[in-house]
Amino acid sequence: MASADQVLDQAIAALEPLRDAGSGRSLLELQWIRQVRVQNSRVVFRLALPGFAGSQRERIAAEARSALLALGGIDDVQIELAQPSEAAPAKSQAPGHSHDHSHSHGGAPIGAAGHGGGGPERQAIPGVKQVIAVSSGKGGVGKSTVAVNLACALAAGGLRVGLLDADIYGPNAPTMLGVADRTPEVRGEGAAQVLTPIESCGIAMVSMGLLIQENQPVIWRGPMLNGIIRQFLYQVEWGERDVLVVDLPPGTGDAQLSLAQAVPMAGVVIVTTPQQVSLQDARRGLAMFLQMGVPVLGVVENMTAFIPPDAPDKRYELFGRGGGQRLAEEAGVPLLAQLPMELAVVQGGDGGRPAVLSAPESVTAQAFRALAERLLSAVPVA
Repeated sequence: MASADQVLDQAIAALEPLRDAGSGRSLLELQWIRQVRVQNSRVVFRLALPGFAGSQRERIAAEARSALLALGGIDDVQIELAQPSEAAPAKSQAPGHSHDHSHSHGGAPIGAAGHGGGGPERQAIPGVKQVIAVSSGKGGVGKSTVAVNLACALAAGGLRVGLLDADIYGPNAPTMLGVADRTPEVRGEGAAQVLTPIESCGIAMVSMGLLIQENQPVIWRGPMLNGIIRQFLYQVEWGERDVLVVDLPPGTGDAQLSLAQAVPMAGVVIVTTPQQVSLQDARRGLAMFLQMGVPVLGVVENMTAFIPPDAPDKRYELFGRGGGQRLAEEAGVPLLAQLPMELAVVQGGDGGRPAVLSAPESVTAQAFRALAERLLSAVPVA
């Protein structure tokens, strides 16, 4: 059986014949194909086409898949599409020049500072010590509830906390924090524009939900979404913050890529339920952040069990058992918390005062405070 390094060499050799239709040059030489790596029986690479070559994307993807799947031991091909700004310029190079295809086994971080291709380096947010993202593979698992209550628990512990609601298409944080009727102050224009976050429940928050009407849909493509996320990062008057919690949208799309490429993060928390369908999607999200070189701080299992309000000593496992633990063990990361389903959480979210503050003695509030303490032990803010 061929070793991983041998399979990787075979994959590079299979991709070598792929050419730019215009110049006839190798896509590896042009660095339009980069960061080739092997993960078990899957080949993963990054396709970074300049704008003028966008029409070749489908052809290149099809040819690459065909060439790689023809290799023995390769069952799948994953192609990561880079943002146009990451594309390497089509410049001439001296014969015999060594090209870095980033094909080290195990995968090079995607979007990391100095990644092969000259993408922009990650830029810290002035005054913000640590950035923690909260993500999930699918919607409906309580990710925003976790992000908001985590931010409130950190603030209740004496930290200066910000919350960036990056769920552009489904912003819920304003409702959960009771500020859906407020509009942030905006000063200046264009690149000099500065937004003042809304203060509520001891934290400073920005959200697309504060800038649009209640029922107004956000119908944006990737570049526009990337732009607003960068504005929320760098054109908000965050001041001095020990932690900025970022509530990401579900899935593995433009928002996650934009954040991971823009700002250095202390890490990401993956939220799942015990249900098998949720675990499948959470695995994809977790793997994406590992590939992008973002530390995974651990897994939070939400909706572990239902606690009836009239029988607080009982637990009903409505979505199965042990899913979060399995996911954490598979990834080699901690299971940070198992959060129950309580009426106090629903009432707190709908009422604009999260359970950590509105029902501090509830089982869920205690679990959120313990989660905050565990994260602080892994992410120093001093």
